[in-house]
Order: sequence, then C-alpha cells, then structure tokens
Amino acid sequence: MAEQSMKILKKSAPIFAMLQDENRQQILLMLCAVDKLTVNQITEQLELSRPAVSHHLKLLLDAGLVTVTRAGTERYYTVHLNGAIDLLKQLTASLEADLDQREARY
Repeated sequence: MAEQSMKILKKSAPIFAMLQDENRQQILLMLCAVDKLTVNQITEQLELSRPAVSHHLKLLLDAGLVTVTRAGTERYYTVHLNGAIDLLKQLTASLEADLDQREARY
C-alpha cells in the first residue's frame, strides 16, 4: 500500500471504528432521516438507556460525525458526514490509484 493511502487510512480509522457499532449506525441513520434530534427523542426510538445513547452521541461527536447545538435546556444532534465522506472518497481514490499503478507494472 502506498504511503499516501496508508496516511489516509490511518486518518479514516476513527470513522470505521464508529461505524462498526450497530447502535451508532442506527443513530446516524435516524439523524439522516430528520433535521435534528435530542437524546430523549433518540432514546424513545431505540432499545437503549438514555446514558447509553448519550455515550454513543459523545463518541460520534468526538469523531466529527455529528454536531450539537443548544436551544434552552435541550441539546439537538445533527448528522455531519461531509468531512467523513470526503475523507473516504480520498481513501477510495488513493487506493484505486495504487491498484492502477500495480496493474501498470504487470
């Protein structure tokens, strides 16, 4: 694997770590379907406790996959995948270039 691809892969690792958990996948899909949700709204739709949902949202927030805004006492979570999608596109393009170079040698 080329050096550039390895750098992008290492940078992408937190995204893959977040996406491997089914609960976080469900939360992201829920947020993709609507503009924004609170922890309570998410908890109502999942078979998870409120602390568990909060934990998953914090992990997603730390990974840059969601954003949070405050309105009064409520915190609203919104999906924010643009950076992750761009990074995964870079990874795909870099890996394709590596494969093209390998095939050109043979």
